[in-house]
Amino acid sequence: MERFWSKVKKSNNCWEWISAKTEAGYGEFYYKGKPVYAHRLSYELLIGEIPDGLHIDHLCRNRGCVNPEHLEPVKQGENLRRGEHVNQNKFKTHCVHGHEFNEKNTMIRRRPNRKPSRECLVCLRTRYNFS
Repeated sequence: MERFWSKVKKSNNCWEWISAKTEAGYGEFYYKGKPVYAHRLSYELLIGEIPDGLHIDHLCRNRGCVNPEHLEPVKQGENLRRGEHVNQNKFKTHCVHGHEFNEKNTMIRRRPNRKPSRECLVCLRTRYNFS
């Protein structure tokens, strides 16, 4: 566990994970030969087992934080409702690659049991090698 805690910078507020992170910003650590989220391992080490079916919500909204006082086990739906990503996408004017969302370059994707989402046609054409 010394190796784990050497990758944490503690402050009076968040305990920042200063090692490897996922693209989404979550700390990642190899524990017993498997990659695990650092915040989940911190919670389990200092608080206890995470009940089956629950996700760990960062109350501080900092995905790199491993302070167990900032972590709460919740159902997935609650975690998503609390998340900063809720309704964030509808305000975006460009895709992640910088292409403008406009009438000519935007496809609305409709899937069962999900909200409609926008997709960039330039990116779709590139991904699937269409001209």
